[in-house]
Parts: sequence; structure tokens; C-alpha cells
Amino acid sequence: MSSTLLKKLTREDVEQHNKEGDLWVIVDAKVYDLSRFAKMHPGGASVLHVKSIAGKDATQAFYGLHRQEVLYRPQYAKLQIGVIAGEESIIRPLGHDNSQVPYAEPTWLSPGFSSPFYKDSHKRFQKAMRKFVVEVVYPDAIECEETGKRISQEVVEKLGEMNIIAMRLGPGPHLKGRTLLGGVIKTEEFDHFHELIVHSELARCGTRGYVDGLLAGGVIGLPPVLNFGSPEIQAKIVPDVLAGKKFISLAISEAFAGSDVSGMQTEAYKDGDEWVISGTKKWITNGHFSDYFTVGCRSESGYTVILVPRQDGVSTKPIKTAYSPTAGTAYVTFDNVRVPVAYTLGKEGKGMGVILSNFNHERWFILAMGLTAQRLVVEESLLFLSWVQQRKAFGKPLSSQPVVRAKLASMIARVEACQGWLENITHQMNNMSYAEQSEKIAGSIALLKAYVTRTGRATAEESTQIFGGRAITKTGMGRLIENYHRTSPYDSILGGSEDVLNDLGVRQAIKKMPRDARL
Repeated sequence: MSSTLLKKLTREDVEQHNKEGDLWVIVDAKVYDLSRFAKMHPGGASVLHVKSIAGKDATQAFYGLHRQEVLYRPQYAKLQIGVIAGEESIIRPLGHDNSQVPYAEPTWLSPGFSSPFYKDSHKRFQKAMRKFVVEVVYPDAIECEETGKRISQEVVEKLGEMNIIAMRLGPGPHLKGRTLLGGVIKTEEFDHFHELIVHSELARCGTRGYVDGLLAGGVIGLPPVLNFGSPEIQAKIVPDVLAGKKFISLAISEAFAGSDVSGMQTEAYKDGDEWVISGTKKWITNGHFSDYFTVGCRSESGYTVILVPRQDGVSTKPIKTAYSPTAGTAYVTFDNVRVPVAYTLGKEGKGMGVILSNFNHERWFILAMGLTAQRLVVEESLLFLSWVQQRKAFGKPLSSQPVVRAKLASMIARVEACQGWLENITHQMNNMSYAEQSEKIAGSIALLKAYVTRTGRATAEESTQIFGGRAITKTGMGRLIENYHRTSPYDSILGGSEDVLNDLGVRQAIKKMPRDARL
């Protein structure tokens, strides 16, 4: 309802409506008529009839149980009949502005702070990206996370139109001639910090399954085509994928070979000018709806990576996991599938190099999104303690308990430490070639990913203790905490498990030890 049509009411007016069949409440200076809704209230009508709520200001009670977004749902927004005269809402509406909650945003987005890494173009870009996510992506994310349906094609097309699919692959020739996010920045300005913003803003949806369903398969499946595919293959595949017309996924992991890439058993042999491929792949993100698969295989000459279009002999079935089916996680079977030898990515027998070179960017973007999700939990926890003052432990408000503040201190310290490390690595990526990144910072990326995912699970546990029962409920105030606690282990596995990455990071360090170093 338009604000010009809402009644101007007093608190005395509202107090007159405090019984069954005639029930008004105040939430943040807005007046809602719940007379008919009371019987449909999920918590029961009696909850609304208590003396502290019926005809009263129910702001504290509402925010103690519900998220702000509830008020914006059409079925609830229409219940508002007026506003309190002379009073203004104090709750900031959901919108495009950066959060003012301490530590809710990286330092460079906080008022009064500066950063050596971010320029005006990054600030313009972040503002536009936040607006796009709030208006276009977030509503679809909430719906798909609940229903398990695939990301809507309408959103996919808008991602393609804004060239967000292309920007998630980082700077490079694939961006040439494209208009980025409606022209908010020039193509030549785009760097890895802009890309970091894209990943971070998408992760703020707080819907882990949907975030992977948001074409994460393409982020890791298309780079081998861009970097190792022939010009003919690139011309045939890349435009449709970047436009959101076709989908691609990376098919490396197998039931008997997860983080141990060298254990792959999928085989490919030559028959004339074709590859014949047989084998299975497991846990393939977006695999259930992909049109193309970037497949790691064993061949006579060694490991080989081949681009496989969906066709007869390629079958996929969804894998039930702890997060939403919207991710399209699949078990993929290749049954004597024939593919032209021209679809080989890189040199035959040199596929391990193709696979390993792809890992750095994959791990970087996973940890970037994982860190944003962790920071979002910090914001939720601070907001929760700020509003739920009626929840007490041992006779005192929850926020006055030293043990609770200690949990928050640990959560804040972890995200801020990881943010600093992430930005340093991103700066190095801006100043290194693709080959230099593999040589010089693969170990750092591996160690940081393992650290972010490990600290993420610690944050998940601590936030769960703060939210209590709300944290194990899929709806309501603890929705985001429940989702994060349930899905945070994904980041610790995807792109390489923590133990494997920690070992990789240390082996890289030992390998680079100077020969003349002595105690």
C-alpha cells in the first residue's frame, strides 16, 4: 500500500483493538491489522492475544522471532493499514546500501576507512552489483533454496546480459568488447578485485545450494576451454555459455578419486578421429542440467582432458546432499561416448597440467565466497544480540554474558584476518601471469582456503550456540545460521579437502626453501 494512503494513527488508537476478531499491533512505527490473520498465524492465534502484544508495540517481540524480510512478503505487507503519527521507522529497510553493523562489511566498505587495493571503480562496481543481487538474484535464491528448483532462466539471462557470467571467470580476452554490469566500469578497468566483488556479493544471499546452482559449474568448467581449447571449439562453445544459453560443468571427481585427482578411472581411447569415453563422475556441480562436461580421463599417453557434449551415452542423475537440489549436483555416466579428437583440451597426455592449472582460480573463488558467508554470520549474530534482549541466560541479557562476547570476538578476528590474507593474494593475482600464479601463490591459495573453511566451521558452531534453538530451524530468525551450519562443510571439500591443501601448501614452501638456508 502506498504510504500516502496509509492512515495516520496514534498509539491510543491502536490500543482500542486488542481482542479476538479486532487485533492491531505496532511494528517499528507501522500499524498492522491482524484481525483475520490471527487464526492463520503459524504460531497460533493465542500468541497474538497476550497482553504485551494485542493493541501494543510488538516490535521487540516481532524481531525476536522473525527476520525483517517477512514484512516485505506480499501476503504480510498488505496487512499494514497505517503508521504512527509523528514517529518514524528506526529499522533500516532491506535495500542496496552497505550494512552499518560493525564488521558486517570488509573494511574498505566501512565509512571513514580506506584501502590501498580498492579504487573508485571498485566502489561504483560494488554498489551496482549489490543492487543487482538484491533486486534480481536474492528473490530467486530464497525461492529456489526452499523448492530445490533450478535457478530460473530469467535470472540466468540477466546474468548473461550484464556479463556477470563472464566476469566470474576473471579478467582476460573473453571480456573484450563486452559491456560490464550495464557500463558501470570499462572492460580495461576490470581486475581480480572486481571479480572478488562479484563472488562476494553473490555469496551474500546466504543460500549455499543456490550459490552453487548459480552456474558455479561454469566458473570451474569453462576456463580449461578458454585456456586450452582450439579457436574453433571456443567459438562454438564459449558465446552460448557466457550468454546463459548453454551450461557446462567440470567433471573430475569420482567415487574412488576425490581430492586424489591421479586416481581417476574414467578411460578414453582413440578410434580413428574420435575418442571413446567410458566411466563415471560423482559430485559434479551443475552436472544434472549441464550441456557440456569438461572431463578428466585416462588415455594411453596419460591423463587427458576432453570436452564432452551431452548426447546419447551421457546420463546424469541427481545426488541427494545436505544442501538444496538447486545446485544440480550429479552422478554422471559416460557409456562408450564418442567425441571428436578435436575436442581435446590441451595436449593429449598432458591433462594433469590442465587440471592443476585450473585449481588455483577455483580454490580462490570458493574461499572468497566462503569468507563472505562467514562474515554474514558475524553480522547476523551481532544483529541477533542487539534485538533479542529479552532472551536471558542466568538472569541477564545474552549480550551481557562474557562467554557470548568471547565467541563473537573469535568470529570477528577470524574473518578480519582471512580478509587481509585474501586481499593480499588477490593483489598478487593482479600482478602475475597465469603461469606465475601457479608457480608462486598456489601454496598460499591452498593454505588460505583450508584456513577459511576450518574457521568457517568454528564460526558455524559458535553462532549456533548464540542463536540456540533458532539455529536449527530452517525458517525464521535463525534461517541463515541453520543453512550455514548445515552447508559450511561443502567448502572444506570442494576444490580439494583441507588435509590435501594444507599438505600442498607446506610442500610448496619446502620446495622453495633456499639451498643455503641454515639454522
